[in-house]
Amino acid sequence: MVVSSLFTTPAAPPLLACKSRFNRAPLPVHMRFDISKSSQLSNGRLSLPGFSCTHQESIVAVNPNSTVKPEGRVKIFSGSANLLLAQEIASYMGMELGKINIKRFADGEVYVQLQESVRGCHVFLVQPTCPPANENLMELLIMIDACRRASARSITAIIPYFGYGRADRKTKERESIAAKLVANLITEAGANRVVSIDFHSGQAIGYFDISVDQVYGQPVILDYLVSKSIPSKDLVVVSPDVGGVARARGFAKRLSDAPLAIVDKRRQGHNISEVMNLIGDVKGKVAVLVDDMIDTAGTITNAAALLQREGANAVYACCTHAVFSPPAIERLSSGVFQELRPSGTYILMALLVVCSSKVMAGGGILMGLVN
Repeated sequence: MVVSSLFTTPAAPPLLACKSRFNRAPLPVHMRFDISKSSQLSNGRLSLPGFSCTHQESIVAVNPNSTVKPEGRVKIFSGSANLLLAQEIASYMGMELGKINIKRFADGEVYVQLQESVRGCHVFLVQPTCPPANENLMELLIMIDACRRASARSITAIIPYFGYGRADRKTKERESIAAKLVANLITEAGANRVVSIDFHSGQAIGYFDISVDQVYGQPVILDYLVSKSIPSKDLVVVSPDVGGVARARGFAKRLSDAPLAIVDKRRQGHNISEVMNLIGDVKGKVAVLVDDMIDTAGTITNAAALLQREGANAVYACCTHAVFSPPAIERLSSGVFQELRPSGTYILMALLVVCSSKVMAGGGILMGLVN
């Protein structure tokens, strides 16, 4: 006897359903089978001869006791902004980077093609917005769109350096809040989650309408400072401006509650700063300047020069994002720093081991800790 109906059994849920990758609610499936033939249990599942399904998705039997986990469901892809960092992340996770083809047309347009399937996968895209910022941002948006159209289950944009984070508020009339605009673009492109390191200001997290995780570069830099074995009585943590006081205070607290000093500056324009005076005592001590980023290095170099004039024995500089826009290299090589310690969120545009300065990079393992 041949019967067309919805399949039910006393020991099973009322509906055997096709579980969609994108709809959490199961979809009922109309099936046709011959109940005159004997049914058998195979590995705890009901086997029906002559069974066929009219839905294109595969049949999923719900088994709450199953310990079988899907393999290969997480994939990591890298844009062209910082391939070395992406490789370090993948290596830490014990994975290989996914295959992707990124190229430019003659007129500069970006072309992206995934060269392996991501259907039903959790996809992580590693792409900071380092120079050229607009090129790398557009590349990220197109990568997100390609994954969305390839039916990825979820898309996480790993943006170690969120380049438009400085335009996070209006300080003058008729200014754009570009941080909010970029957040909207990433969301509309199809990202489900964003991971970044040390936003310029915490309020930028609120500009996204999707989940955002902020990873802090502080542990990597603290390990570096501890390795220098500087006596706590000889150490002073310095904020290069008033806006970084909370960050510097956090470092000082974790360095045996070291004293804190603040550099007071007056900014005359974008990428132009003038140091005015110092709040605190650095005479005869090792000063550690802590900032979230170094762009043209005007602020941190002027601060280091002031600390030397105030009697500091040595000046160390630490930052999360080493942007190093010209003329940063010339300023940093002026000999005012004992060492400069950036993290690995950025590709260093030059090998900055010049004069008496030493530059050390690393810390890409931070992003590998995000799952």
